[in-house]
Amino acid sequence: MRAIVCIKQVLDPLTPATALELDRAAVKIGGGAGSPPVINGFDEQALEAALLLRESLGDLEIVALSVGDRFNQQVMKRALEVGADDLVLVQDPALDTWDSRRVGAALAAAIRELGGADLVLCGRQASDWDNALVPFVLAEELGLPCLTLARRLAVEGNEVEVERVLADGTQLMRASLPALVTVTSELGPLRFPTVPARLAAARRQPRRLDAGALTVADVGPPPLVIADLAVPVTGRVCAFVEGADGAAAGVRLAETLIEAGAVRLGGGA
Repeated sequence: MRAIVCIKQVLDPLTPATALELDRAAVKIGGGAGSPPVINGFDEQALEAALLLRESLGDLEIVALSVGDRFNQQVMKRALEVGADDLVLVQDPALDTWDSRRVGAALAAAIRELGGADLVLCGRQASDWDNALVPFVLAEELGLPCLTLARRLAVEGNEVEVERVLADGTQLMRASLPALVTVTSELGPLRFPTVPARLAAARRQPRRLDAGALTVADVGPPPLVIADLAVPVTGRVCAFVEGADGAAAGVRLAETLIEAGAVRLGGGA
């Protein structure tokens, strides 16, 4: 049995806003040399789901797959460090994009080139653009049922069962294999690699697929256009309230809040 886990290299979500670098022409966001990329957190949990599934099944090949550009090999090799059997990268500048349809079509083409999978695992969304659309595009391209927001999954026979997170509880869902499942953070963090595993992964090289040789579906122009990028501007105003004593300071504080519109006086009966 084979599981393909789709992972994405993203800007570290903990990068401070002051360190962000915006390329408005290319519609890209960077963090500069001081902020190396990371694997998308939800994708790490999808990888953990595959590792847990292998522990329960005993026989599961795990392939980590990523499409994008300018891969940091040390970052991407984390998949090998924690136990993935293979790491496959499809590198192309055109895949460093917010266009979910293009990314999903490229992932589908790569999975077909690899011979398909019994189970495709994805994080519920990526932390850079937060579109949460790629898994749906991928499932549509591959013709697979798509089970979303799984915090637990199990395979029995030719079926996958997931415990799906809802706003007011959980839901059990089943689908015949092959299928695609998106994993949410409730599953738990990715395990830490052992020192021997890290040393072994350092000696390995990822497998690369030529993006130009893949049969990628023509998705056409994106359905929307990003007009501009900007870092949110936030600010705070601090005012010291003084008074001759506590009562006077309280009166002045109330007046200040009313003047700022933070407090609205109500009418009496």
